This record gives sequence, C-alpha cells and structure tokens, in this order.
Amino acid sequence: MKLKELQNTDAGEVNYQKLAFDYERHADQDSARPVRHPVVVVGAGPVGLALAIDLAQQGVPVLLLDNDCTLSTGSRAICFAKRTLEVFDRLGCGPRMVDKGVSWNVGRVFFKNEEIYSFNLLPEPGHERPAFINLQQYYVEGYLAERAAQLPLIDLRWKNKVAGIEQREGHALLTVQTPDGDYQIEAGYVAACDGSRSSLRQLIGQESHGRTFRDRFLIADVKMKLDRPAERWFWFDPEFHPNQSVLLHMQPDNVWRIDFQLGWDADPEEEKKPENIIPRVKALLGDDAQFELEWASVYTFACLRMDRFRHGRVLFAGDSAHGVSPFGARGANSGVQDAENLAWKLAAVLRGDAPDALLDSYASEREYAADENILNSTRATDFITPKSEISRLFRDAVLALAKQHAFARVLVNSGRLSVPATLHGSPLNTLDADDFKGAMVPGAAAADAPLVLADGTSGWLLRALSPTGFTALVFGDAALADALRGSISQLHVVGIEAHSAHALVLQRYDAKPGTVYLFRPDQHVCARWRQAGAGAVRAAIDHALAKA
Repeated sequence: MKLKELQNTDAGEVNYQKLAFDYERHADQDSARPVRHPVVVVGAGPVGLALAIDLAQQGVPVLLLDNDCTLSTGSRAICFAKRTLEVFDRLGCGPRMVDKGVSWNVGRVFFKNEEIYSFNLLPEPGHERPAFINLQQYYVEGYLAERAAQLPLIDLRWKNKVAGIEQREGHALLTVQTPDGDYQIEAGYVAACDGSRSSLRQLIGQESHGRTFRDRFLIADVKMKLDRPAERWFWFDPEFHPNQSVLLHMQPDNVWRIDFQLGWDADPEEEKKPENIIPRVKALLGDDAQFELEWASVYTFACLRMDRFRHGRVLFAGDSAHGVSPFGARGANSGVQDAENLAWKLAAVLRGDAPDALLDSYASEREYAADENILNSTRATDFITPKSEISRLFRDAVLALAKQHAFARVLVNSGRLSVPATLHGSPLNTLDADDFKGAMVPGAAAADAPLVLADGTSGWLLRALSPTGFTALVFGDAALADALRGSISQLHVVGIEAHSAHALVLQRYDAKPGTVYLFRPDQHVCARWRQAGAGAVRAAIDHALAKA
C-alpha cells in the first residue's frame, strides 16, 4: 500500500498490524548531486510521525525515513496521557485516538488478594481529555500515518535506512540504503527518532548510560470479554502469582494487557510460549476463562539516557535519546512531548525567526524532563521489585499500612504515572515580577479549562491557543487585548472577558483583571504578568526565541 492510499481507506477495514507500505524509488536517488532537505526525520514511529506532522503544519518540508515498511507489531506502548492527547489534538488526530481508545482515570492497588486503596488521576472536572487512554501502538501509528498522508509537505520513504552520516559546515550528509542501492542526501538538521536501538546514535559514536534492573516481565495481550471497569489494576504479591507483581489494563477490541513479573532467572524464550502463558492467565482469571492470546513479549527494565540530546546538526528524541521502565507510561508520552518541544524550535530557526542556539534549549529542557522521568521510573522499579529482604519487608509494611492510613499511600509506588515536566529552569522563561498562586508557573504546560466562546458556544482553553505560534491570554481587559493584537505581528491574542471566564479558568491561572499569560507554540507558559504592555510581551517572545 502507498501512504497516500491509506487516507482514503475505510478505517474499519484496516488491519494496522498487517499493513505494509510500498517502497518507491525517488528522484533523489537519480540526482547527480545530493539533494538538500531542511529537516530529515529518521524513524516513522509515534515520535517521528508526530514531529513530521508538527513541522509540516508549521510550513516546514520534512523528509521522513524509515528502515521498515510496517507499523509496530503487538500493542507495545498502550497508555497515552492527557498531555499527549492534547498534542494529538493539535496535530489533527486527537479525536480519533480518544474515540477508539479506552478512557480511564482510576487505578486500584491490591496487596495479596485484597484491595488496599484506589486513586483518581483526574479528580477535578473541567478537562476535555481523560487522564489516560489505552490504545495499541499500531493504532496510534496508523492514525498518525493517515494524518501524515494528508500533508503534502511530508515525504515519507519506506525501506530507506540511514547507513552513514557525516556532519559538515551548515548541513549533514546522509547515506541511505534502499532495495535499489545507496544514495546520499543533505539535511539542514537531522532528528533521530529511530528507537532504543538507534542506528544514528551508533553512527555518531554515542551511547546511552544508566541502570538495567535484574528482573524480567511478561506482557500478554489477551482477547476476551471480561466484566471489569476500564481501570488500572495492580497487584503486589497476589496468591495467583506469589512473590511477584501483576498489572491488568483494558484495551480496545476486547483486548486486555497483563504484565506478569517473572524474576531475573526466567528464560525469555520459554516464558513467551503459549503453554507457559496460559496457566498464568488462568490463575488470574479462573480455570473456566475463555480467551485467546494475541501477542506476548518479555522485557527487562532499564532506565537510560544519552549524555546530550544534541550533537551538532543531529537531535535525538524519544527512545533513541532516553529509555525508562514501562510502569508509569513515561516512554511514548515523553517521546511525543520531545517532538512537540523540538518542532516549533526547528520551525523558528528554519524560518529565520530564531538563532540556531534555540535548539540548545531543546536539549537542555528535554534532558531535564528525561531525568525527571528516569527518577520516577527508577523509584517505581525499586518499589515493585525489591532486591533485598529488608527492602521487601519495608515495602510489604507500607502496603499493609496503606489500607487504613493515607500517609502510607504516598509511599506506595506501582508506577508514578506520566505527567508533563514543568521546565522550571528553562533559559526561555521570563521570571515572574508579580505574585501568583497555583501551578501555572513559567515552564508549565498549559492546563485546560472550559470557556464560553464569543458566539456563546462552549469550548476549551487549549483549543483557543495558536497551534503553531505564540499566544497571549488576556483576562478582563479588552483594550489591552486589542492593543497587543495591533502592535505585535504574528501574536495570537485570546481575550477572556467576565462572560466567558469559567471559574475554573480563573482558579487555574490565578487570574485577575489585566492578568496576561504568554504561551509558547508547544503550549508551555513562558511569561505572565499582572499588568503588561506590548513592550514586555515582545521582549518575552524574543527571550523565548533565544534572541535575548
């Protein structure tokens, strides 16, 4: 199948796991000289596709190369967080993801066979998107690929493997392997989104460093009808799988994800055999349970990252740059957030709106976010898989106390689930000159809230922000909003008047008449004021573009 054909296919008839795309010879392969491309993205997984779509929506032509011609095999990443869904909304495919996915906010924690407590990841109202959806990775990749097919600025080439890279003055020279032989292209910038076994990382002589945990887990995707709610259920030391842990999640199409802790001595190949998986599933569900095995994999925990995410003209994103254990759903979610951070900065540099130095902030901001994810993932892994008798005694005591005592629940860690990093130390932030309360500090990802739009209909705050540029949110001062519109070109201004200001908007942004928030294109706050003129807003935009 050609990529362009995919957008015209009835989604209900697409088997994304069996979909194969055609290799097509390109004119670049017959050019006497290497053709120059502004951006080459390597890897058409969720991160590479999201980055390519984001760049194309901002007017940047993108060459996207993938060494394969299929989407992911098996469900793989399934938990997509609220912030990632908001990114997908901006990319034009969020509603499909949510409609197909299984939405959930509640998690339950069990010790032995007894529930000790539950938690709600989105306990307050006033958000368009749920805390999480569960959706198999092949659907996510398929929907992103269909969106990419709608954008003429994306040139996606299957079975094009980057086999060599040479960084030169002002560009990188790539050698690409295809079924028709090798050819070369030039790239203004290269985005390496080619996964945990990144060939680009190897080609430039870099490694990821960190910690590998001596434990193994079995993923079993089981197709069945099960009368349980769409919640995250996590067991510590259950009777049906003693001395280990188990996680249960609902996916679309009556598929359930079950993670079984196996221990370090387990043989991965043996554990993946159906005759060894089926007894484990029946121990959980009962001997009479009717189910089919759809996919299985055995994995080892590792928390790793590259020392630096930028190497000259090459910028690393997603699993090529960092890796975490899966409890907490921090892998794919952080990768998509890498992509949204990088896209607007590349676009600004390529348009001439910002210096090349802006890309250094991509590395520093996302290295900070990766460290936060690795810290949380490491703590979860240490709690889930204690490696000494003392550690196990402590963990079990905490779990026993958690049923009756709220203080102990804070110590329980079955995976601190993905939230966007607040970029407190970003060099792009303008420091507060006024007093504010709440979480919407410079560096924070914007919080959604309901709005009443100018035509009287209901809407959402994040939908009102510019999908590709800077936005000023002005509260209760129509004259100031008009002045900013008239004096700062390419600034999107949203005026929030009393009739349209839902109480949650005012609460989440600690807003008073005259309050102004400035958002970057990736919807992170970069400045805020109680009163601000055009000069202050213009200076903050220049600062966020690394001009000052």
